[in-house]
Amino acid sequence: MPLSLLACLLALLVLRGLATNEAFHDDRIATSVDKTMVPRNLLKGGPVIDARGDKNERPVSYRIPDRTVVLSFDDGPSPEWTPKILDVLEAHDIHAVFFVTGAMTTRHPELIRQIVAGGHEIGVHTFTHPDLVYQSEARISWELAQTQLALAGVAGVHSALFRPPYSSDASALDNWNYPVIKYVGSHGYLTAFIDRDTDDWKRPGVDAIVKAAMPRKPGAGELILLHDAGGDRTETLAALEQIIVKLQGEGYRFATVSEALGATDATVPVHGYQLWAGKGFIWASQAAVLTLPVLVALLAVVGFLNFGRFALMLVLAPLHARRSRRRDAWGPPVTEPVTVLVPAYNERECIANTLNSLIASDYPIEVIVIDDGSTDGTADIVEAMALPFVRLIRKTNGGKSSALNTGIAAASHDIIVMMDGDTVFEPSTVRELVQPFGDPAIGAVAGNAKVGNRESLIGAWQHIEYVLGHNLDRRMYDMLNVIPTIPGAVGAFRKDALRRVGGMSDDTLAEDTDITMAVLCDGWRIVYAERARAWTEAPASLQQLWSQRYRWSYGSMQAMWKHRRAVTSRGPAGRFGRLGLPLVVMFGVVAPLLAPLVDMFLLYGVLFADAPITLASWGGFILLQAVLSWYAFRLDGEKPLHLISLPIQQLVYRQLMYIVLLQSAITALTGGRLRWQKLRRTGEVAAPVEA
Repeated sequence: MPLSLLACLLALLVLRGLATNEAFHDDRIATSVDKTMVPRNLLKGGPVIDARGDKNERPVSYRIPDRTVVLSFDDGPSPEWTPKILDVLEAHDIHAVFFVTGAMTTRHPELIRQIVAGGHEIGVHTFTHPDLVYQSEARISWELAQTQLALAGVAGVHSALFRPPYSSDASALDNWNYPVIKYVGSHGYLTAFIDRDTDDWKRPGVDAIVKAAMPRKPGAGELILLHDAGGDRTETLAALEQIIVKLQGEGYRFATVSEALGATDATVPVHGYQLWAGKGFIWASQAAVLTLPVLVALLAVVGFLNFGRFALMLVLAPLHARRSRRRDAWGPPVTEPVTVLVPAYNERECIANTLNSLIASDYPIEVIVIDDGSTDGTADIVEAMALPFVRLIRKTNGGKSSALNTGIAAASHDIIVMMDGDTVFEPSTVRELVQPFGDPAIGAVAGNAKVGNRESLIGAWQHIEYVLGHNLDRRMYDMLNVIPTIPGAVGAFRKDALRRVGGMSDDTLAEDTDITMAVLCDGWRIVYAERARAWTEAPASLQQLWSQRYRWSYGSMQAMWKHRRAVTSRGPAGRFGRLGLPLVVMFGVVAPLLAPLVDMFLLYGVLFADAPITLASWGGFILLQAVLSWYAFRLDGEKPLHLISLPIQQLVYRQLMYIVLLQSAITALTGGRLRWQKLRRTGEVAAPVEA
């Protein structure tokens, strides 16, 4: 469903590009070449060429009869000039031919209906107005078919009359455009060139246009080229009145191509599937045109949110870094023992590494491992290690929240550290994590979770995300006192704060976000301890990564919804509800959900608009990301080597996270339920790693 949604939005952009003649636009114009392939009778013949059916091998041409004039208007319809031209024609009670483009037809359907209702003839002038000598047969067929589809949709008609863009009189046929005429003839089209080209598109002056429209020989029939779109047609409009009056004064009659040749009308009604397919195309195209301003506005929102987030990070992160360097930032050092809770479910690959890392801790701790009904012998491994400071609690499977609540109830100390069973601590992690509790207003502390298995490409991408998207964000939220999530891999709480909010809840799949928001709403302060580093095993495959992030995203949305009443609350809950929650929603949900628009406009710009400018803009965005990432790595004391993969991450990993978030949002909106999923671990994060 998320991929279908993105595909539909991209299709809307392309439809809009077709309607505005931006998508698939080709402005190349061929120059004349040899005429050896063109029959002499065509070069010396009339402006109308018939290469249909059995005439395809030997096309014939028709002249406009004497004392007959066919007025033709190319490139429209135009909402400014076509109605005025129709008024002049109606005033003189004459019919003309309008060679329309599909793009203009799609945008101005009411004008096509007005042309048909006025008894005028419609001709096909392609959809995007390319020079067809440069196009493949498939592209030519598409140009004709799409224009017919548009005509069917707006007026319920098709046309068998065709004029190539950039065409002139029949003598200009050459070895390049002659095969095009035969090809369109094989598809049932009668091709109408011209006798007289007024060059009105150059705006040479009214007198020059009128003079150019006059027959070379008195009384000779002619097919005159004018334009009702493509720019200012004031001169064309003024000249048209004079051309009609002057030629009528010389005894000329005005007709359409079909009327002049005594043939049936080239504009014919359509019914059934062709009619409804055309209507569907027009409805979709008009929806696309109307949708674009909305998409552009949403794109502006994305830009505003991203640049606003960047600005907040650049202002607040240095302040946080300076505070972190002060050893007395929280008051006297905290030295009393703490309890470390390790909830474990089927962690046989990792649990020994986790406990071994705690052995090396330079801070007094008791460790409680809560085995949540493991079936792989995790509890047996803990027992076999026989560590004196480790207590093992076995319980039936009830989920992570249940395991943590069991551990909280059994904890001996007032400060409780929580970590995952697949995480390892550095010797100083616990000590650094608990120091902020020297300030009695602090109820919880978030540690610095790091990716331990970062040597693979997927691991490197997650490493960048953790440093930039998690830890730099956390610095910003810390300074605003609205940290929304304490990572389950490394965090600490006052037992009193946990008791006051009812302990861990299983209402959501993101129990860490849920408890963090609850503690904030209860009035406690939460800070980020960047030196309290924990090394966790990140998902090693795209499938596992998808499962993890899907659960995270969905659970976070559940937590935001659960605490939505904080927006209207008073006191600390109200502060979080009116400052923290909107920031989390905007930066964590709205901006990422809308961010695919950036990539869709990028793809559209490269394929259909100005590719160099589009790529330069995208390159500037990547450069900004790289600078911010480098700064985040510098603050975290990380080597920037892994940033080499940042451009690929932006092309692949970021899109994957978009789709995960979209799917999570769809699941939440549809009321779906997502069950907890256990990731497969390898235990490769075997020991504390020095930063």
